[in-house]
Amino acid sequence: MTTPPPPQAPYQQAPALSDAPQQNWQDTSAGLYDSPIPLRAATLGDALASEWTKIRSVRSTMWTLGIMIVLVLGFGVTTAVLLNVTEAHTESVPKLSFGFFGVLLGSICVITLGVMTIASEYGTGLIRTTLTACPSRARVLTAKAIVFFLLTFTITTVVTTAVAALQSAMLDGSAPTGGEWLRATVGVGLYMATLGLLSLAVGALIRHSAGAITIMIGVVLLPLVLALFMFTKALAGLQRALFEYSIPSQLSAFYDTSVTGSGPSGWDPLWIMLGVTAVAMLAAYITLENRDV
Repeated sequence: MTTPPPPQAPYQQAPALSDAPQQNWQDTSAGLYDSPIPLRAATLGDALASEWTKIRSVRSTMWTLGIMIVLVLGFGVTTAVLLNVTEAHTESVPKLSFGFFGVLLGSICVITLGVMTIASEYGTGLIRTTLTACPSRARVLTAKAIVFFLLTFTITTVVTTAVAALQSAMLDGSAPTGGEWLRATVGVGLYMATLGLLSLAVGALIRHSAGAITIMIGVVLLPLVLALFMFTKALAGLQRALFEYSIPSQLSAFYDTSVTGSGPSGWDPLWIMLGVTAVAMLAAYITLENRDV
């Protein structure tokens, strides 16, 4: 025998919409959605917060700036210790000039970070997300430049100040003047941060990390290398100009030393670097606005 089906529950009509409990929902009958989150236009402050979060979250920042700190402190302190142990006569040499070697090596780290601040986003495709969240490309580049410059300037100035204080305490000779202190600390910090900003502009133009870093290392080292192989008298003027205006020679000017005994001195290297960087940043703004990502 076939088992009869179980009895069905009586049909109950669903409650009308007006009888249902009132929910906090938005009317989408017109195809619109009114978000409960207040909306406002994005500002430069939002872009700065975003770039600060990115630059302090990636490992490249920790490694590049960490290595720079080790190089500047390591070479500066080691040089002072060796000169103190060997009792070398350094009275005629500015005390703070021995920090130059570590700063020159540390500039490679600043260049690398400056390029990767923007070029790495092109390599990973993150730049599309960045420009979607902030369609103003000029605002994005401005935020990157400000965050990078302030971070690099602060760390470089603190480290060079520590090196200068240690060398002044360990080495014999006359005490550095206020101008010498200012150039060897704040001046070097401004120059290094501006050099990194130039690297950021080149990274925005090239959009390739390895290529932009190679170009910037060439900018730092190539003038000196070319000058070393110019032996003819006809190239003497060009050789001298390459020596005087190379980046290592300009950095040495902040320490009151010079490879040739002439060329930029005092704060002149900073004004030169600022002018070159301003041109490169202008080219980066124009290129970023007129080129697809």
